[in-house]
Amino acid sequence: MSSADIVVIVMLVASILVLGVTILLLKVIRFYVKESIDPTVFATPEQKALLLKAELEAEALKKAKPSIWTRLMGLKPIAEEESLIMEHKFDGISELNNPTPAWFMVLFYGTIIVAVLYMCNYEFLGFGKTQEEEYIAEVEQANNDKLVFLASPANAKSAVNENNIVQSKDPAMLSAGAGLFQSRCTPCHGAHAEGIVGPNLTDEYWLHGGSVKEVFTTIKYGVPAKGMIAWEKSLSAQQIAELTNYVLSLQGSKPAGAKAPQGDKQP
Repeated sequence: MSSADIVVIVMLVASILVLGVTILLLKVIRFYVKESIDPTVFATPEQKALLLKAELEAEALKKAKPSIWTRLMGLKPIAEEESLIMEHKFDGISELNNPTPAWFMVLFYGTIIVAVLYMCNYEFLGFGKTQEEEYIAEVEQANNDKLVFLASPANAKSAVNENNIVQSKDPAMLSAGAGLFQSRCTPCHGAHAEGIVGPNLTDEYWLHGGSVKEVFTTIKYGVPAKGMIAWEKSLSAQQIAELTNYVLSLQGSKPAGAKAPQGDKQP
């Protein structure tokens, strides 16, 4: 570091010190001028005592005023506990007659008001729907949504059901139904529908009806009481229709070892 740099640093420090002293001097001059124009009046001992007393009273009043939390919880200061002591004692233990917290009372009376409004709204004025009415409306909406879903061309295969199925002899449908029958129905009805555990499906006798709609319904919902499962959980509506038409196509095939007729004869 050169001597010139040292001189510059010294001058800079000296300037800062001079600036600080100048600021302090200006503050002293300002205070002097202010006191000369409007001298400060110093309180007498009596005035000081009155001021101190007023401050103490204000502080005591501030402490005595309950906080929002204290009022919300319905709490009483410890200094007032003696006024809350009840007359009875047990083993020298006294009970305090603490009031119910304000927040609890607000909730309690609020529930009563809500209950009254609820009853008037649903039972007398009829602006709201009862649970039964809501259930009926939801069922109607679900049925409407189902109809819209089935009416969509993209869901044509799901449109068939037990109410609109029509018997078909289409070879492609019967072939698909045969495959479904062999993979799912043979354990109970036999490879040729001759009947094993389940009934013979090739004769004119039916336990649950032999029309196309009745057979579709039986396959779809099953017969749980007799061990037949509901195939609607694992087969689509189109597959059930294919299986139904295949079963009906077996009428009169008279397979070997056919089981004895069961149920009522269908025309």
